[in-house]
Amino acid sequence: MPKMLFTASHDRVRGFMPAALAVLFVSFFSLVAQAESLRVEGLRVVGDASRARIVIDVSQSPDLRWFLVRAPHRLVLELGDVEYRHEDEPVKPRGLVTDIAFGAAGDSRSRLVLTCEDAFVVENVEIVKNENEPGHRVVIDIVAGSDRQFEAALAEQIATTAGTDAAEQPAERRFTVVVDPGHGGADSGAKGVSGVYEKTITLAFGLELKKALEDTGRYDVHLTRDRDKFLRLDERVKIARRHEADLFISIHADAIRHRDVRGATVYTVSDSPSDAASAAKAVRENLADQIAGFAVQDAGDEVSDILTDLVRRETDGFSLRFAKALVGQLSDEIGMIKNPHRFAGFQVLKAPDVPSVLVELGYLSNARDEEQLRDVEWRAQASAGIVAAIGQFADAKLGAVD
Repeated sequence: MPKMLFTASHDRVRGFMPAALAVLFVSFFSLVAQAESLRVEGLRVVGDASRARIVIDVSQSPDLRWFLVRAPHRLVLELGDVEYRHEDEPVKPRGLVTDIAFGAAGDSRSRLVLTCEDAFVVENVEIVKNENEPGHRVVIDIVAGSDRQFEAALAEQIATTAGTDAAEQPAERRFTVVVDPGHGGADSGAKGVSGVYEKTITLAFGLELKKALEDTGRYDVHLTRDRDKFLRLDERVKIARRHEADLFISIHADAIRHRDVRGATVYTVSDSPSDAASAAKAVRENLADQIAGFAVQDAGDEVSDILTDLVRRETDGFSLRFAKALVGQLSDEIGMIKNPHRFAGFQVLKAPDVPSVLVELGYLSNARDEEQLRDVEWRAQASAGIVAAIGQFADAKLGAVD
């Protein structure tokens, strides 16, 4: 159940936190004065580590104001005089939201505080009238973001509220790539004919690809993991968003029953799989959390909307462009499977605003592929193909000219 939180009067908002904290205080809605106390009749959180929707069921349209606080990253909502009626039903933090607290803020105001472990971006705050029953609901959408995005939101909105000069423009950022070595920790992935695990191959390749990209001097490169560590699928997506990735590449090396099948494959995300084998591959990869003993968190339909779908369509277009470039480059460097670009519903590729691909370097179930995957020189050749494809994609996307 959320903690009760008691603070100073809302006309001294800075007294609610250490003086060093920057505070954003923005009027979002100021509607008709309420004749009776606002009743909060329900509070729920859906989502995962990369995205969350918070829905607050209220008896009438509220006078709502919200602001951001850092250290830790918080979204604070102030409402009018509130009577909480949902306390008998425990409201548990979920995914991106790690703590929920509510209580009196003084001067007939009430405060709800949503705490996140890392930086986030507020995508949407709105008040919606219920269609088939009395009352309204407050809907808040937040997504994992970078510290730069959080600080920019603070600076911009503090300046707007206080009438101060706009914050300085951030330094120009370089094209950013997040490399995701698949599996890790309790999730070993596939096992090769000689006993080598997929998680070992993907980590070795990820470290080598990161170095190859950094050696060009063109990119900021980050790994989702740099050691034998388990990460949930939504945490991998969250890392990509935290670094504002321009490109996310998940590295894998599967094993299947048919040991004669070999060669690399490039996958992109789609609700409709290209073939039965790709659909089965997506199912196996999406079960990684359960295999490692972690419960799957279902984001639910409430976190998807028209805006997100439009963003995803544009992102999917970029993903397809990169996949095409990648197939072209890898075909010249290493052997690829028949019809090397395939697609299915991979959970790890579903960040709506980050172009993403999953690269199957080869099959550990095939003796020759496994031998190549364990060979440093072969991996360097494969890395060179990926680096070339990234350069081609970055030039096209950014209009860069070397």
